[in-house]
Amino acid sequence: MSSAAAPAFFTESIVFLSAAVIAVPIAKRLGVGSIIGYLFAGMVIGPFGLSFIQSVDAIRPVAELGVVLLLFVLGLELKPERLWRMKSDIFGLGTSQIILTGLALAGVMTLLGLPKPLPLIGGFGMALSSTAFAVQILNERGHFSSAYGQRAFGILLMQDIAIVPLLAMVDIMAPTAHEAAPESIIEQIGITVAAVLVVIIVGRYFLSTVFTILSNTKAREIMLAAALLVALGSAEIMHLAGLSMALGAFLAGIMLAESSFRHALEADIYPFRSLLMGLFFMTVGMTLDLPVTLSNLPIILVGVVAVMMIKGTILWLLAKVTGSPNVDAIQIAIALPQAGEFTFVLFAAAAAAGLQRPEFTIMSAVVILSMVMTPLVVKGHDALAAYLHSRHPDDPEPEIAKFSDNKPQVVVIGFGRFGMVVSQMLMAEGLNIVAIDNNARRIATARKLGLPVYYGDATREDILRASGAEDAIIIALCVENEQVMARAIDVVKENFPKAAIYCRATDRAHAMELAQRQVDYHIRETFESGITFGRAALDHLGISTDRVQDIEVDVREQDFERLVQQANIDGVEGKHLHRVTPHKPPASNSTPDKS
Repeated sequence: MSSAAAPAFFTESIVFLSAAVIAVPIAKRLGVGSIIGYLFAGMVIGPFGLSFIQSVDAIRPVAELGVVLLLFVLGLELKPERLWRMKSDIFGLGTSQIILTGLALAGVMTLLGLPKPLPLIGGFGMALSSTAFAVQILNERGHFSSAYGQRAFGILLMQDIAIVPLLAMVDIMAPTAHEAAPESIIEQIGITVAAVLVVIIVGRYFLSTVFTILSNTKAREIMLAAALLVALGSAEIMHLAGLSMALGAFLAGIMLAESSFRHALEADIYPFRSLLMGLFFMTVGMTLDLPVTLSNLPIILVGVVAVMMIKGTILWLLAKVTGSPNVDAIQIAIALPQAGEFTFVLFAAAAAAGLQRPEFTIMSAVVILSMVMTPLVVKGHDALAAYLHSRHPDDPEPEIAKFSDNKPQVVVIGFGRFGMVVSQMLMAEGLNIVAIDNNARRIATARKLGLPVYYGDATREDILRASGAEDAIIIALCVENEQVMARAIDVVKENFPKAAIYCRATDRAHAMELAQRQVDYHIRETFESGITFGRAALDHLGISTDRVQDIEVDVREQDFERLVQQANIDGVEGKHLHRVTPHKPPASNSTPDKS
C-alpha cells in the first residue's frame, strides 16, 4: 500500500529548519553572526539557488511576523516615559537622517542617469535601514540598552513611521495618479488617528485586567495565546488603517511596558520571535536574484559601497552634531548603514502603481548585499578597534554608556511580607530592583503603591533573564515554597553564576538544606524575629544593654555550632548546645541590671 505524499508545508518546514541548523552554527563559528548564516541559508535553498523552495511570496507573510513580534518585544522594554525622553532622537535625528540620506542618494542616482521618478523612490527607500538587522546586531553585541543603541533605535522608529508618507509619495508619482479629494485625505487621517487611539486605549486600560484574569487560570498556554493575540491583533488594526504592522505591535508593547506581566510576555514571545526572525532573514536571502547579481556584480558592489558610505557618513555627522561622542556616532554609523525591509515594500508599491522598471532588480540586490555587509562591517570595526588598542594599550578603551532601566542591581523573587520589607530596605538606599511574584492579586496591590513588581515564574530561566538577572548583583529568593526555591537556586546557579544568591529560610531544616546548597547567604526569619522579640523583652525587664548584647552573641554562637553539627550528622546532634541555662559572661562584663 503506497503512502500519501507529505504536505508541501511539511517538506518546506524540514528544508528551512535543516538549512538553519547547518548554516547558523557555521556562521557563528566563523564569527560573522547568525544573521549571515540565515541569509546564506536562504540563498542556497531559494529559487535562485538549489531551488528547494520555489516561491518566496508564500513564505514572506509568515516571515514578516518575526518583525512584528520583534517590535512588540522592543515595545515591552520601553516604558512610555522613556520613549518620551527619546522624542528628539525619533523626530529630530530620525527625520533629519531620512531627508538628508534620501536626497543625497536620489541626487547620486539622478547623476547616474536613472529616469524619473526612480531616484526619489530608490533614494528614500534605501534611506530606511533594517530594523530587524540593526536590532539583532545591537542585541548580539549587548549594546541595545547603551546610549548609542537607544539613539539608533529612535532613528529606526522614525523610519518605520516614515513608510506611510513615502508610500503616499509613490502614489502621487504613479502614472495614473490623480489629485486626491480633500475629503479622502481627511478621512485617511481620521482612520489613522482612530487606529492609533484604539491600540493605545485598549493596551493602556484593558489588557492588564485581561492578563490578570488569565493568570488566575494558571494555564501558561493561554497566557501565551493572549500574548500572540495582542501582538498580532494590534498589528492587524494598524495594517487595516494603512500603517506599518510592526508599528502597531510596537505601540501595543509600549502600552504593556508598565504592566506586571511584561517579563512573562517577553519570555513567552521570545522563542516565536527568534524562529520567525530567522525565517525572515532566510526569505531575504531567497529573494537575491543570483543570475542578475552575478551579471551586474561590479555595478551592484559599487552601489553597495556608495549607499553604505553615504548613509554612514550622514549618520555619523548627524549623531555628532546632535551631541553624541565620537565613539557613539561611529557605532550608530556602522549599525545602520544598510537598506532595510521597508525598501522592498516601497519597491513593490511602485511596481503596483505602474512604475515597474528593470533597475528595481539591481537595486534590490544592492539592498540585500548591504544587509549582508553590515555584520561584516561591524566585525571589521571591532577587530580594528582591538588592534589599535593593542598598539596603544595605555590609551583607555572607550566605554559605552548604559541605560539603567533594565539593569536592576537586585532581583527579588517573591513579594510577600518578607520580600516587601527586603525591597523597602534596598529601595531606601536608591538601589534599582525588580521583583517577581506569581500572585496576581498581590502584584496588583504592590503596583498601586508604585512598586516594581512583575508577574512571572521564578523557576524559568527566560523569565529571570527578561527581568534582568544576567546583570543583577544579588538575586534574593524570598519565596515561602521550599521546592520552588530549590528549583530557582538550580536555575540561577546554572544560568547566572555571577549573581550572589540570598535566601529566606522558612525553618531550621530549610536553613541546613540551603547551607548544603552553598548559597551565598541565608536567614531564618523565625529565628531573627525571635531574637528581636527576646531582646525587647530583656530590655523591658531592666537588663542592661551590654548584657542583652552579650546574651544575643552567645545564643547566636551556640545556635550556629548546633546548626553545623546537625547539618553534618542528624537533627538531634548538638542538643547540649541549645541554650537553656544562663549564660555566664566574663567577670568584667557582669552587670546584672540597669540600676
